[in-house]
Formats: sequence, structure tokens, C-alpha cells
Amino acid sequence: MRRNLLTATGGALAGLAIPTRADAAPARKRVRTGMDRLAAAKWAALDGEKVGVVANLTAVDREYRHLVDRMHADGVRIAAIFGPEHGFRGSAPVGGDEGIATDPRTGLRVYDGYLATLDGWTKMFTEAGVTTVVFDIQDVGARFYTYIWTLFDSMAAAAALNLRYVVLDRPNPIGGRARGPMLKPAFVSAIGKKEIVQQHGMTIGELARLYRGEWLPKVRLEVIECEGWRGDLFAADTDVPWVMPSPNMPTPDTALVYAGTCLFEGVASLSEGRGTTRPFELAGAPNLDFHWRDRLAGLDLPGVEFREAYFEPRVGKFVDRLCVGVEVRVGDPRVFDPVGTATAMLIEAKRYPGFTWRTDPWPIPHFVDKLAGSDRFRTMIDAGAPLAEVTGAWADELAAFDRKRKPYLIYPRP
Repeated sequence: MRRNLLTATGGALAGLAIPTRADAAPARKRVRTGMDRLAAAKWAALDGEKVGVVANLTAVDREYRHLVDRMHADGVRIAAIFGPEHGFRGSAPVGGDEGIATDPRTGLRVYDGYLATLDGWTKMFTEAGVTTVVFDIQDVGARFYTYIWTLFDSMAAAAALNLRYVVLDRPNPIGGRARGPMLKPAFVSAIGKKEIVQQHGMTIGELARLYRGEWLPKVRLEVIECEGWRGDLFAADTDVPWVMPSPNMPTPDTALVYAGTCLFEGVASLSEGRGTTRPFELAGAPNLDFHWRDRLAGLDLPGVEFREAYFEPRVGKFVDRLCVGVEVRVGDPRVFDPVGTATAMLIEAKRYPGFTWRTDPWPIPHFVDKLAGSDRFRTMIDAGAPLAEVTGAWADELAAFDRKRKPYLIYPRP
């Protein structure tokens, strides 16, 4: 009887096209990072130099071997290592660092570069005897992700000391398109130091070229470029290994939404999903209900769907309290706008009683203003402006940034 059933089932399925693994997952495009290319050249560009390495856990090859470990094993003369937020090996939480220490694997001195001033960086480079700085950290494409300001500050120190500065480039995991509002000079902070837009759409090497061209003309910059990357490629399209660049950036899916949903950190009454397995993809609060999801779904925003979600954060806001909200599901990253989507979510969340912006120390009393780059975003939402009006307010400055960045781009934007 069982044999007959299997035979009959097999016959019924014979005419169906069952997708194979290859059908379900198209081949990823091979991309060689700057690290890959420097290693293939046997580190020749660093011969005779005392190298200061600014890096974290993301500086790996496709076998997950770390840049520092490989350089050290191959005899490159490393003067010291300099770690960003979360530390060199990535063990520290948000807003934290690993301090000054000795790396147990290599025995090399590790300095704390997080929140270091220009004077701090120059002192560290001088003390270590650095002649060439090498930077290799995976960025995620958002202005408020602190690694790009570690890049800026260490470049400024290298310029002051006339050091050579080498960036090992990596793809931008959320593509090459710029979106969102511009940072205004009055709102400069540790999470935004120069006038760039919220989703800058540049690789770390392209940003370094922008920094030199606009603000750091004396830096002796060299960018070892990627091979095979284009601005229409996302992390899921390439074979570059993903290493979570910070504790709340576990997957490329997180990076896709982060440039927008990080704005929820500026709202005291709304969880951005920290303390869950889907930070920045989950959002909600104890006083929300399923109508939030229904209203968002009704907006028919491009490239995204919203799943009704219930979660209890283990750290951060609303610890161990049931939150009602949504999971942000990106269907098509090529049309998805993380900044516009997050703006719509905040406008709809503002309908609920108790919506409260997170306060912050003077001189910028609202944390969301640091994230958005000015107080315009917050004041327009408070005034009840519709989505099109809020997002339209930054159209001209976004277009101006696109023009400004164009001479510094390395890779094509189809």
C-alpha cells in the first residue's frame, strides 16, 4: 500500500518543476576586497613600514582569517592595533570599547580609538611609532554608524603627522544609493561630524576620498579598491563573508533597515528591537496594537512588508515587557527606502498616546536630532506633517550631496 502511494505521488509530482538549491539561490558575484588584493600581492605595499592597523572583527578574508593575524604571520611589521567602538575583537557593547590591552593571539599592543580626539589619535600614533596607517572595517552605510568617524578622526591625525594612510576597501552592504536628510553643522556630534546624508551610499574607500577632497586635503591617502563590486549590489549579491560588525548588526538584513530604523533610538516610547534576535527589524511598544501594522501595510511603501509582531526585549527599552509592533521585511532592496519607511513608521506611531522623544544632554537636547542631522525632522512630525512633506524636505540637499560625492566615487552606479 505504501509503495503504491509513493508511486502515485511520484507520478503526480513528475510534471512539477521543483526548484533546486541553485535555482533558489542564484550564484553570488565574486568580489575581491582591498584586503584580498593586498594579501595576494604579499603585502608589498607595506614593505619597510611600521604599520598601525585600525580594524575590528570584520577585517577578514573569505576563509575568515583576520587581517592582523595574517599580516603578523607573514612578517609585516605591525607597530600597534587601534580598535573602534565595540573594540578590536568586537567584545564590547554599544557605546563601549575594550580599552588598552595586549592582543592575546599576536601579543600586539591594542589602543582604544573609540571617541579619541585628534590629539588622542596623534598621541597614540606617535607613541606607537607608526609610519603607515591601514584601515579595514566593514561599514553599513549609515551616517550615525561610528566607524566612519573613526576613519575621519584617524585620517585627520595621519594628516597632522604626515603619515601615509591606506584604506582596504569593502563593499557597502546596502548598495550605492544615497538617501535621507543632510547633517547640519549645528548638530555635529560623535555620531555625525561632517555634512553627509543619512544613508551615504558610499564604500569606506569612497568616503575616505570624500573626506580628503572636502576636509582633509593634506592626508596622504591610498585606497586599495575592491574588484567586481557595483553600486547596485547588496551584501546578499556578493561572496564577501558577512561578519556582524557590531553586537546588534547580526545579519545583512539588519543592515538593510538600520539606516532608517535606527531613528527609533531617538524615541523613548518605542523599542528598536534591541534585546531581541532581530534588532532594528522589530519595533514596537507596550501601548501599541495591531492597527499600527495595518496602517503601515495600507501605505503600500515600496519594497517592504510589515508583519504583526509581539516580543519581549531582554535589554534596552521595555525589558521583559510584552511589546506589540511590527517586523520590517524587505522584499526588494533595490526600491526599498529605509529612511522613508522609518519616517512613515514614526508618523503612524505618533498617533498613540504617550509618544515621547528621547532627551539628551545639552546642547542638542533630543537624541533624534543627532540621528536625523537637525531638528527639522522631529518638529515636522510633531506638527503633523504628512509623509510626502517630511521626506520632500530633504530632496534638494540630497540632490546636492549626490553631486558633491560624484567626483569621489570609485565604482559604477548602474
